[in-house]
Amino acid sequence: MELFFYALISGVLFGIFFALVGIGLNLIFGVMRMVNLAHGDFIMLGAFGAWLIFSKLNINPLWSIPIEIVVFMIVGFFVYYAFVPRLSKSKDPEMLSFILFFGVAQVIEALAIFAFGNNQKSIPFSTLGQGSVTILSQSIPLAWLISAIISLIMIGFIYYYLYHTRMGYATRAIMSSQEEAASVGISVSKISAFAMGIGLSLAAVAGVLAPFMIGSIDPSIGSSLTTMSFAIVVIGSLGNPIGTILGGIIYGIAMMFMQTYLASWTNLVPYVILILILLVKPAGLLGKRVRNA
Repeated sequence: MELFFYALISGVLFGIFFALVGIGLNLIFGVMRMVNLAHGDFIMLGAFGAWLIFSKLNINPLWSIPIEIVVFMIVGFFVYYAFVPRLSKSKDPEMLSFILFFGVAQVIEALAIFAFGNNQKSIPFSTLGQGSVTILSQSIPLAWLISAIISLIMIGFIYYYLYHTRMGYATRAIMSSQEEAASVGISVSKISAFAMGIGLSLAAVAGVLAPFMIGSIDPSIGSSLTTMSFAIVVIGSLGNPIGTILGGIIYGIAMMFMQTYLASWTNLVPYVILILILLVKPAGLLGKRVRNA
């Protein structure tokens, strides 16, 4: 039973982190109906930002979080105004977004290899917290707990933004219907650009925590992080950022139980979950609720 409780507790902590990994992707899709295939590469860039702060300036990587939020917010505005308005005028913006952001992902990875090389980089666990904490008689690394708490704070920020601010109300209106939102005077372009900035900023914060949750980083991890993000988003509900929380926790628990009992099969988890959800409930576990929101 000890292994069971360890897998369950660590799965919940990882699940909260995974929710942060996927929530930015889901917010962007929900507002713009475009698929950001470069999402994992933005997480990778966030991770390298934290590594640079730590290795070159000898500063705790957590200090990179406010810096990266501002930088990636600006990058998000640039990405939106450079690509999205043009895509929106096409006959099939969703399909074109696949192709365009796939290209963006390749460019980011190539530039990251040029800048950081192919060798793996890491940040010591001790920079985020030494030792372990005991939860339900199970010893859990303190770095995991701190990462989950930071992830929860960021998710709480998104919830507050969406449900308790005027821009959040406008964002949800656009997610429901861009045409109806525009008809009541909401600036779809302005709100969408802000959503792109928030989405990329959340990806960057997930990247800062990634070295403590998934281990070493290198420029090639972007594609696997994108796949993971899609699995998490599809489980909860594509287009519903809050549903990503459920998706992340289910994914985290499933992954940790696989690592505990069937470690050699762990890499199959995102693909198996994707297939099962698409076959059983294509709209995601909270899909119906989203459509009626």
